[in-house]
Amino acid sequence: MRKHLPLLVSTLFITISLWGQDIKKISADFQKSMNDPKSPYGNNKITGKFYDIRGFKMYCEVYGKGEPLLIIHGNGGSINNFIYQIPYFSKKYKVIIADSRAQGKSTDKGDSLTYEMMADDYAALLDQLKIDSANVIGWSDGGINGLLLAIRHPGKVKKLAITGANLVPDTTAVPQQIWDMVMPVLTELKNKPGKTDPEKNSLKLFRLLAEQPHIPLSDLHTISCPSLVIGGDHDVIREEHTMLIYKNIPRAYLWIMPGSGHSTPVVYKDDFNKVVDRFFSNPYRVIEGEGRFF
Repeated sequence: MRKHLPLLVSTLFITISLWGQDIKKISADFQKSMNDPKSPYGNNKITGKFYDIRGFKMYCEVYGKGEPLLIIHGNGGSINNFIYQIPYFSKKYKVIIADSRAQGKSTDKGDSLTYEMMADDYAALLDQLKIDSANVIGWSDGGINGLLLAIRHPGKVKKLAITGANLVPDTTAVPQQIWDMVMPVLTELKNKPGKTDPEKNSLKLFRLLAEQPHIPLSDLHTISCPSLVIGGDHDVIREEHTMLIYKNIPRAYLWIMPGSGHSTPVVYKDDFNKVVDRFFSNPYRVIEGEGRFF
C-alpha cells in the first residue's frame, strides 16, 4: 500500500493539470505559491466562513465588491488553486470561492459523491449568500460543475467560462495515459480493508474522477447563458471533446490556447484572466447572426 494515499488526490490533480507542460518547474512554483504562509486564500480567518449546505458544512471565502463571480476548483483541489485569479478578479467582482463537498475544508462523511450533488451545493450556497445569479468560472471538475449548474439551475448562471471540462469518463474525452495513472490507485483504494476516513474520502474522489460524469449532449442544448469553452491544444481533455462541448451549447464561444495543457489558469494566468474578464464584461451582441464578444 502506498504511503500517504489520501494525498494522492491533490497530487494527481496537480499532475493532470500540468499535463503537457514543464511539470517539475511549474508544479514547484505553483505549490510554493499555494503553500505560501503569507497567502490568505483558503485559510482566511477574516472572510472565511462555513455554511450549512445540504447536510454538510461548506467552507467559503468572499473577496471584493461588484458583480458576483463564482469560481469552482477541480478534483481534490481547494480555494487556493486560484491564487492567480482571486486577486485579479476581486478588483472589480465580488468573488465567491468555496471548497467543494468532500474537498478542502468542506468535509463530508457521506459515502457517495456526484457532480450533480456539487452543482446543487453551489446553487444552495448562492441562495444563502442571497445572490440571484453570478458569472461562473470552472476549472477541470469545476468546469463540469459549472455546466451542471447552468443545466440544473439556469437562473443562477449569468455567464459561464469553463476550462478542461469533460462530459464522459472514457477515452473519447481523456487519453489512455491518464486512465493508466488513475485506475491502479482506484483499484488499490477499493481493495484496501479497514479504510481510514481520509482513505474513504479519497476513494469517493477517485471514483468521481474515474466513473463520472455522464452528461448527454441534449442537456448542453438547454444551457441558455453565454458560455466560453476553453481548452489547451495539449490538454488532458481531447481537443475534439472540447469542440464537442462548444458545438452543443447554443450561445457558446471557443478558445483553444496554443501550447497549453490542462493548466490554463496557472501557466497562462495573465491571458486567461484578461480574456475571461473581457468575456464577462462585454455584452452579448449579434453580428451577422453569430454571437461575438471580441
